[in-house]
Amino acid sequence: MTVPLHLGIRAHDFPRHYLPELIGKLKHYRFSHIQFAVHKSFPESVPSLSSLSPGTAAYFGESFRQAGIRIAVLGCYVNIVDTDPAKRAQALNDFSTHLRLARDFGASLVGTETGSVGKGYTPDNFTEEAFQEVVTSVRAMVAEAERFGVTVGIEAGQNHPLHTAQLTKRLLELVPSNNLQIILDCANLMSPDNYLQQESVIAEALELLGDRIAIIHLKDFTVEDGRIVIVPVGQGQLQFAPILHYMKYKRPHIQGLLESTTEPYLQESVDFLHRLYNEV
Repeated sequence: MTVPLHLGIRAHDFPRHYLPELIGKLKHYRFSHIQFAVHKSFPESVPSLSSLSPGTAAYFGESFRQAGIRIAVLGCYVNIVDTDPAKRAQALNDFSTHLRLARDFGASLVGTETGSVGKGYTPDNFTEEAFQEVVTSVRAMVAEAERFGVTVGIEAGQNHPLHTAQLTKRLLELVPSNNLQIILDCANLMSPDNYLQQESVIAEALELLGDRIAIIHLKDFTVEDGRIVIVPVGQGQLQFAPILHYMKYKRPHIQGLLESTTEPYLQESVDFLHRLYNEV
């Protein structure tokens, strides 16, 4: 029996809808799971991350459960390396709230990128000091996750202190807990300097991170004027075949989440991934 491709999507890649409309969209495209950042999708229900309550979590969690949709990643987009101590403390507190309420949502993994030590691009993100700030925050996040029996999912990204597979592997070694797992987005590992060697970049990430990868983000890119530009899945330059091969043979049933592919292109991207998955 061929292992099926399990596809989902970030809920906030759809325009803002009432909850029944969002669920209808998810079912139309046969998405079995989502990444759900409730503050992004339903800001009226969560005016700020600190306003999240058990009731909010139960309301959305039960609605998705009844629709047969699982929250694979509870998204909590915070800057865990903010240089302002008060803002950083608030970010970690907001993440802790998501960890505490994850089970009420029906989720077991709370995910974030690391953020930035500055606003936008800054070379200060590429220093050892910035990486150590990531380690300090992730240690605190993981300790909290262990208390609640849930998992922290960290995603590397270009221009962040955590921006390569090697650094991500090092983070796993420095925070040796199974409550720390990786959200792998291979497009996030691409830069204008390395995208022509992406076969080796992807192979290295899959090899180094291996079974610590909990979720795969599926995102595509092209290069314009020396810059990485995100495009709908299947319309760019990312080599999806090795990623789908890993999903099919190395980690059967691992969940993949489309990212940054909007509805006008969605069906075409879904068909592209299924076709390629069947070929690998």
